[in-house]
Amino acid sequence: MNTRRISKPVRIGDVVIGGDAPVVVQSMTCTDTRDAKATIDQVKELEEYGCELVRVAVPDAEAARAIVDIKKGISIPLVADIHFDYRLALASLESGADALRLNPGNIAEPEKVKAVALAAKERRAPIRIGLNAGSLPKTDNPDLTVAERMVAAALEQVRLLESLDFDLIKVSLKAFDVPTTIDAYQAIAEKIPYPLHIGVTEAGTPRAGVIRSAVGIGTLLSLGVGDTIRVSLTAHPREEVVAAWEILKSLDLRQRGPVLVSCPTCGRTEADVFTLAAQVEERLAKIDRPVKVAVMGCVVNGPGEAKDADVGIACGKGRGVIFKKGEKVAVVPEKDYLTALMKAVEELL
Repeated sequence: MNTRRISKPVRIGDVVIGGDAPVVVQSMTCTDTRDAKATIDQVKELEEYGCELVRVAVPDAEAARAIVDIKKGISIPLVADIHFDYRLALASLESGADALRLNPGNIAEPEKVKAVALAAKERRAPIRIGLNAGSLPKTDNPDLTVAERMVAAALEQVRLLESLDFDLIKVSLKAFDVPTTIDAYQAIAEKIPYPLHIGVTEAGTPRAGVIRSAVGIGTLLSLGVGDTIRVSLTAHPREEVVAAWEILKSLDLRQRGPVLVSCPTCGRTEADVFTLAAQVEERLAKIDRPVKVAVMGCVVNGPGEAKDADVGIACGKGRGVIFKKGEKVAVVPEKDYLTALMKAVEELL
């Protein structure tokens, strides 16, 4: 893995993004922001799963006003997502938003950006310049690739904010196409000192979207590029948070909660490992302390892999062996696999 790119840190609420701070996990609510209670409830659930920064849509003035009440009910920083109407950015800041996301594809007029930047500067609220491949500003150069167009548009906005003596900047350049996303981020990373929010936009449903996001985000992080991530899925946003943490854990960038090791099964398997692994995964979901748990299905690799975990089970015909820290601690009947394994996890924690 390459050395992480050095970036200028920015603070959103009590969360630092960039510099030597850990890569931050964020998500976006799918509630109607005007419904403050529903939004608060969803943000609290996201917090339980490890979300550290949350973005809410602000489609109108009522949604901007709701930020006042939402902020009172949550404990992580809130970013207001603004499109088309710069006045919604001003209203969101007035309501206490910790940061803004502006899309240069639909708010590009210098006078409007200047008004937002001055208000944000007064409140020390960072602005994310959020480019999406599907909503880019028009260009006079038809020969530019999509990645080059995203970089050019982002640089134009960066220079505008800098001309206003505003440097609380984050940048994102997201596309559905993974190679385009990687190209854009690699290019912008060499041109600006600001932290980068990385992700693959509109990645899809969990089955395909998690893979697309893991490839794109994981590649960039392995190249040392990226300071905060969002996995964009057509699913409940808690799934985005879970996926984001799994990407970070798989690269040994951060650890939170359990790592589940489970075998793919084969003709040697003599237990229902599919069901057992799914049940264990569900039970582990809200544990926030690092622990490595193994669910293995046969005597070939099972004992060795299970022994490498903090807690593990190697399933055999009608009975299985529970391991803790490499030591065999119990032999249990098949009907007790789940109970015995989770008891061993709880005892370790």
